[in-house]
Amino acid sequence: MSRISAAITAVGAYVPEYVLTNQILETMVDTNDEWITSRTGIKERRILKDDGKGTSYLAIKAAKDLINKKGIDPKDIELVIVATATPDMKAASTAAFTASEIGATNAFSFDMDAACSSFLFGMSVAAGYIESGRYKNVLLIGADKMSSIINYKDRATCIIFGDGAGAVLFEPNEENLGLQDEYLRSDGTGREFLQATYGGSSHKLTAEILEKGGQYAFQEGRTVFKNAVFNMADAAVKILERNNLTKDSVDWLAAHQANKRIIDATAQRIELEDEKVMVNIHKYGNTTSATLPLLINDYESQLKKGDNIVFAAFGGGFNWGAIYLKWAYNSK
Repeated sequence: MSRISAAITAVGAYVPEYVLTNQILETMVDTNDEWITSRTGIKERRILKDDGKGTSYLAIKAAKDLINKKGIDPKDIELVIVATATPDMKAASTAAFTASEIGATNAFSFDMDAACSSFLFGMSVAAGYIESGRYKNVLLIGADKMSSIINYKDRATCIIFGDGAGAVLFEPNEENLGLQDEYLRSDGTGREFLQATYGGSSHKLTAEILEKGGQYAFQEGRTVFKNAVFNMADAAVKILERNNLTKDSVDWLAAHQANKRIIDATAQRIELEDEKVMVNIHKYGNTTSATLPLLINDYESQLKKGDNIVFAAFGGGFNWGAIYLKWAYNSK
């Protein structure tokens, strides 16, 4: 019997209609288009403006896009994972609500959070359920409404993040396609440099904290940048070495879209040509858990069955890693 591997067989995505351009940000904080573009590569980002609509709204839209494109019956989905750093609520599962709203009534579901590495780690988890042989349809959604925790008076963060969602379906494969290997790591000593501190169990959210803006995310940019550059590139190198991959045998790099300079550094470390590097940060900014599936969705028409794709990400925690996946289908 052939080994069961976990392959991505469908993708979907959703980004909000409202476009927050660098020019608009110039009217909000002390910044300008040239400064933002030269340091991040971002030209615009999408923002979910409607009151009462949270991460689940984005996740549901992306999941429905996948379901419509694939033509799958939602009742055949057995597990729904929502990878997110911005769940709808502290005490109710965003994934459970998402599953119900898309009609996945036979699925169990849960959220998982590894900051910007959430979707990457979610790929490992989803693949594990498929490889166990007990599940045949696992829906993994990466979704974040980062605008809900961003202070638009803080130019260190407001220029970077956007809202969006992407979804992939994992199914069993017996052609040795799908997820091949993973290198995942964490270092909790780095959490002080990138966090949304207040509102969790160790830092109570009070009226005084709200007045000071303590509910918003912050980062020590230089430290995060340095760690991201080294660790994403290092993880990519290790995944290539472990699988005897050369730059010529890698078809695509799908790197977390945090900063164009970080993406470029990772590509340069594995000596990959620009045309093999997936990039959409200029359109969406850093959508946290959604960057990787949004990349796959945007590049789906260019992907061919058997393509070797290296995924890499780095996020708060610190969490980082790389995954080697063989693409399982030709797009129509």
